[in-house]
Formats: sequence, C-alpha cells, structure tokens
Amino acid sequence: MVVGRWRKAGIVKGDSMIVMIIDGQGGGIGAAIIKGLREAGNLNVECWALGTNSIATSRMMKAGANRGATGENAIIHSGPHADIIVGPLAIIMPHAMMGEVTPGMAGAVSSSKARKIPTVILATNMKGM
Repeated sequence: MVVGRWRKAGIVKGDSMIVMIIDGQGGGIGAAIIKGLREAGNLNVECWALGTNSIATSRMMKAGANRGATGENAIIHSGPHADIIVGPLAIIMPHAMMGEVTPGMAGAVSSSKARKIPTVILATNMKGM
C-alpha cells in the first residue's frame, strides 16, 4: 500500500501534514488515495482535495477529504501551503487530461516546495512503440 511506502521513506511522520491530492476527470484516482490515507489510520494528515473539475472534487470529498476546492486558482493558491502533493503524473503537464490541466496549474504544482508523489496509471490497451 502507498502509505506503508510513505512511512518507510519517512514522508509520513508524527507531525501534522497537509497532503494536497489533485485529480481531474472523474476523481477516481484521488478518491482512492484519500481512502487509503484514511484507512491507514494513525496518520496526522489533513487531506485537501483539489479537483480540476467539480465532479473530481466532489468524489474526493466523499472519500473523506478534510477540505476541497475546484479549479486553477484553488490549485495555484493551495500549492504553497502543502507539505506533499499527490496526483496523476499529468498534473505537471500543461493541457493534459484532455485540457483540464492549465499551464497555471502545472506551473503551480511544479514550482511548489512540497514533495511531489506522482501516480502513474497505464491504460491496458496501450501498446509499445
């Protein structure tokens, strides 16, 4: 599980941390991350759900996030406050996720001093080149 690896790597410690989870499209990846953090228990972590759209934010909030916001300005404003940023690798690529990730969002995530933990999901129907 992701949280177990975070503990071994020293990312999750006893101190209170702000983990900013960013997701787009349907919010399924972000919701799974938040659910995993909540089920791990014994973590003093505040989960911030930041969606590129309202559907993603809503789904992450239902998974147990402490706070949630939607859109470019929310991501740009919240980035400097996070200790850890988690989300699909696409959150650092402008125009990714069918255009949901704006250059401002990608820049804010890339330039944040927070530790970044990208999740990489490979589609099963993709073929090597």
